[in-house]
Amino acid sequence: MTHIAVLGSTNMDLVTYVDKAPRRGETVTGREFRTIPGGKGANQAIAAARAGATVSMIGAVGNDGFGTRLRSTLEHSGVTTDHLRTLDGPSGTAHIVVDDAGGNAIVVIPGANGAVDHLVPGDEGLIASADALLLQLETPLSAVLAGAQTARAHGVRTILTPAPARPLPPELLAATDLLVPNEHEAATLTGHSDPFAAGAALLDRVPRVVITLGAAGSVYLTRDAEPLAVPAPHVTAVDSTGAGDTFVGALAVALGEERPMREAMAWAATAAALSVQREGASASMPYRSEIEARYTS
Repeated sequence: MTHIAVLGSTNMDLVTYVDKAPRRGETVTGREFRTIPGGKGANQAIAAARAGATVSMIGAVGNDGFGTRLRSTLEHSGVTTDHLRTLDGPSGTAHIVVDDAGGNAIVVIPGANGAVDHLVPGDEGLIASADALLLQLETPLSAVLAGAQTARAHGVRTILTPAPARPLPPELLAATDLLVPNEHEAATLTGHSDPFAAGAALLDRVPRVVITLGAAGSVYLTRDAEPLAVPAPHVTAVDSTGAGDTFVGALAVALGEERPMREAMAWAATAAALSVQREGASASMPYRSEIEARYTS
């Protein structure tokens, strides 16, 4: 089985469902409130584990009730949590509003994730043993950079999701094998709203880019081949929270299994399409058997 290490955040998602998201200064009545384990790191770990990989999580939770539940959820999904530290103080939280169109707005409070600013003993060995390392930007950049450089030193594929979008140091990009932004993150990083133009600009910094386009699918750009566009299955979205993380987790599994890029992207898009038809982030992520049953090449 493909072994994937994930260095990233674990949050408790505090999700409110509304007909229409409030504008600035506006109060609306919500329909439902739920607490759902999430965080981009944990989401990608769960997505990869359910898609069929052996997955290990590097990160931190607080010594509160949320932390206990976050660890339990990861373990229940098959993620190894030996490198998930428990720290004094609160766990990370994400405050999410989901509207009837399936769109969302999110405010993240880092909590324990803010202390994940370096690798601790044992982390390097775990990364070195993996086939791929998944990284995001909900933990301090110093740890993200240390993880990427450790992976590069040991010949481990690094897959970086640049979210939340921010300027990225050249040394992090130099240690990134595959960058997976969504179209908005790609535009923020490059100033180009067209995904092909954004991808071309990003190829000056990284060797390979997959830009996710939501319901429109995804595009792949590399320095030595023509761009590749792969559509997404047509579905009715209920909640898009975590769809991008589902895509990345499943993509990492498919690439670890040495599937061609077009097939890997289509397989990951199938996983993401399944996830948006259910509420929540980690709770919505499909198992391998579900992806295989819906996937068409």
